[in-house]
Amino acid sequence: MNRLIMVAVLVLCAIGVAAQAGQKVLGNQNNTDMESNTIKLAIEGGKTFTATLADNSSAQALKEQLAKGSITVEMEDYANMEKVGSLGISLPRNDRPTTTGPGDIILYQGHNFVIYYDANSWSFTRLGKINNATQADLKAALGRGDVTVTLSLE
Repeated sequence: MNRLIMVAVLVLCAIGVAAQAGQKVLGNQNNTDMESNTIKLAIEGGKTFTATLADNSSAQALKEQLAKGSITVEMEDYANMEKVGSLGISLPRNDRPTTTGPGDIILYQGHNFVIYYDANSWSFTRLGKINNATQADLKAALGRGDVTVTLSLE
């Protein structure tokens, strides 16, 4: 009987160790996924931001395109709330009623890349959000009028 209890304890210990090892592997995988879920936005004039991508097929398709090389977007100001420009490619749309805020990056009509520095509400596809950037930071970096932004993987 003691032998049976000892075997049971050993089996339970082995299961516990295996579960902990599995959690560490999964934890590392999730950290890797989080790290690889960022892109870099280099603004003409020297300012660079990073953005965390949304969890949708549009953001995934953008990331796949960026894996092939950077994308440069010629952007113009629209309504004193955003910069918008064509990606030169079409991405899948996941439009939903959305209220934007400073730092939101949006796909509009499947091919326009938009950086918001103010609020707007419409049916958009959220691509992600610029990390740690205030409205003032974005306005200073994007300036007035046209700007060139180069997107790349982080």
